[in-house]
Amino acid sequence: MVSAKEVQLLVLSCLIFALPSTGDPLGKPQNLSCIAVQEGERISPNISCVWETAGRQTTDVNTTYTLNVGFLSGMYNVSTPEKSATVSVGLFPNPSLLDIWVEAHNTLGKVESEHLKEEANWFVKTNPPSDVRVISERTFPTSLLINWAHPIEEVYVKLTYEIRFCPSGSQNWTYVPLVDTAKGIQCLRLQNLQPDTVYDTQVRCKSALEGGYWSNWSTNATERTPEDRPRSKPDLWKIITVDESTARQVWFICKDPVLSNGRIIRFDIKIQDHMDRVKKRSGELESIPVNRSKADPSPSQQKITILKQISLDDKKSVEVYVTAVNSVGKSPEASLVITEKANELPTVKDLKVQRNGGQLCLEWKPPARPVSEYVVEWVSGSPIDWVSGSQMDWQREQASTTNTVIKGSLEKFVSYTVSVYPLYSGVTGKPASKEAFLEEGVPLKGPAVKLKGKPGCNEAELVWNEIPQHSRRGFITNYTIFYTSGTKTHNITVPANTTSYTLKSLSRSTKYDTWVIASTIRGSKRGFNHSFTTLKYGTGEIEGIVVGVCLSFLFVVLLTMLLCINKKDVIEDNFWPRIPNPGESTIGNWSPDYPLKTETPKENCLSGISVLDVDVCDGKCWPEDDKASLPLKKDKYLSEEHSSGIGGSSCMSSPCQSVSDSDEGGDMADTTASTIQTLSSQPQQDIFSRSESTQPLLDSEENPDMLLQEGSRQSQHFSRQPSFTHTAGNEDSADPADFNQLEMEQQVLEPLDFCPLEEETTPTDGQSADGLPAALVSSYMPQLGGYRPQ
Repeated sequence: MVSAKEVQLLVLSCLIFALPSTGDPLGKPQNLSCIAVQEGERISPNISCVWETAGRQTTDVNTTYTLNVGFLSGMYNVSTPEKSATVSVGLFPNPSLLDIWVEAHNTLGKVESEHLKEEANWFVKTNPPSDVRVISERTFPTSLLINWAHPIEEVYVKLTYEIRFCPSGSQNWTYVPLVDTAKGIQCLRLQNLQPDTVYDTQVRCKSALEGGYWSNWSTNATERTPEDRPRSKPDLWKIITVDESTARQVWFICKDPVLSNGRIIRFDIKIQDHMDRVKKRSGELESIPVNRSKADPSPSQQKITILKQISLDDKKSVEVYVTAVNSVGKSPEASLVITEKANELPTVKDLKVQRNGGQLCLEWKPPARPVSEYVVEWVSGSPIDWVSGSQMDWQREQASTTNTVIKGSLEKFVSYTVSVYPLYSGVTGKPASKEAFLEEGVPLKGPAVKLKGKPGCNEAELVWNEIPQHSRRGFITNYTIFYTSGTKTHNITVPANTTSYTLKSLSRSTKYDTWVIASTIRGSKRGFNHSFTTLKYGTGEIEGIVVGVCLSFLFVVLLTMLLCINKKDVIEDNFWPRIPNPGESTIGNWSPDYPLKTETPKENCLSGISVLDVDVCDGKCWPEDDKASLPLKKDKYLSEEHSSGIGGSSCMSSPCQSVSDSDEGGDMADTTASTIQTLSSQPQQDIFSRSESTQPLLDSEENPDMLLQEGSRQSQHFSRQPSFTHTAGNEDSADPADFNQLEMEQQVLEPLDFCPLEEETTPTDGQSADGLPAALVSSYMPQLGGYRPQ
């Protein structure tokens, strides 16, 4: 439980916090300031004041502030709950002494500020000076004359002035010392200005009393200083490239002098060979006009002028002298020496280009030989692209400099070639160069890939061009090659300096899609797709197959020819069987009835057998020589299967008679179709001559009785068969068509077979010696021309 004592203490503490503080009841007003501004040509009678209060101000009690202004003619005051107030004194009490203070009061008490006692003009703030003018004087190119008017008459306020100026567009103001303007002057000459430079000038004023309020600055008064002769050299430089003829192409370029002191209207250039200078011969002076618009506010020192282009041999050195000319005079002369390529002076070492804080920072080590200065050059794109409008600039650094930043304006995502040239008293040394980006990004486009030549069956060579520098937007870190046949995608990463690659282990006769991606540290960009189809056969495979087949065929042909040559006898025996020559037969060696007798065949012996189909009347038309031949009746023993084996036909030992055989035994004229066998009409020997063949005799030769039986059965058959005519010695009289027909009939008809005759048997009228019909009797006669194929 809470005791009664504790309750009393709690109520007492609440009452204490509810009552206002009994110490300092109000914060004391302080930092009191008052001002009286100009209205028209006089000072306004209204005096405005502001103040602050010290300490913590309670909000539970309302506080009232009273502003008091007292001077000789009376006291003026005004009350307000705010911390600012304005008192109207009727007429500004100039030059009276003013006493101003603030009094704060409420129910707890009152307090007043410190008294502010100053002369009335001390509180005045006038208008800025009026009618400010700047005058340019041609005879004073480094100065401008400024005039202005008092904003208020001196009977009211005595004023002092302050002047400031700066080149137009700059915010770096230069202030004229107050001691030069403290006497209430209305004009002043600005000195030590740059000729032909536009300046902005402003003026303000205040009461001449110490302290007080400055007026606002007047509006800008702008004027250009007069021109003067250029006081500095033109900034002479060069660009060197190598053309296809390996000669150095040199462009001499320059910028206006830093202290051009006017508008440069031309450059005078003189190019002198080094040997001419040694011989003290002056070079030819050439003037290069510079066309610039008068609308330019000022001559731009960043504008580059192309002076001259020359072709310089590697073994030649030249010296160039240039002066800049304006409307007043010439500048000092600038010179540059281009040495022989083999004698170029050493370059700087270990050049580094890094990005830092939106700038490109350069650092290098000086060469061993002392230098007079350095030239830092940067070009967007290739070193010659400046001709087509690309950005190109340079800056000069002192000989003691080993690191610097590029002061020119650089763009993001643009490739710059940064070079540092050491200069040895105007002679340029070898440059050290690096490529750099102020900031990198993703490439604008990817590389365009294509095939180099035709694809193979298992490989294809891809090539692509490097992305142009203006499209890279950064350093290419690598290329990634993608290729797919529709089922699976493969990728290969190659270094940034690679522009070709050969895809291997591809499938035959397959279509592939391929593309290349270029990557920087900021991202990648894909190029266009390219499609190709691998070959079914590789290079030389088809030719190899054709050559192999041809060689194989040739080998088979040659092998077959060799086999035919080696097996000639076997082939002849199988395809062209050898028929024994009856004329060379030795059958007489074993015949017991007839001794072997060799007879020389006569010229008119039978050489062949012809088959002719004739009628009865045909015999009347034959030549006389052929009528001597005798017809023979063909029987079945003429067939091949009953051949005696001695080669077919034989020669008779004596002249033969023509014998006709018919069923009635009639004369030949009574037969409508008879077979005539014509034998040689030449006389033959009566002695029977056998062939030399060793083959045994036919059955018809050994058994004449069988011949008689067969002859009787076949007599009627042969009476209707075509006749056989054996022609000898008169082959020219035969028709070739008849021989062709005869040859065909011989292939169809069975070969003739003749029966042996007795030597002493002489055929009689239609009968043989044995009483057989003459048509059935065969004769053997020696062959003249050997065996005639049947």
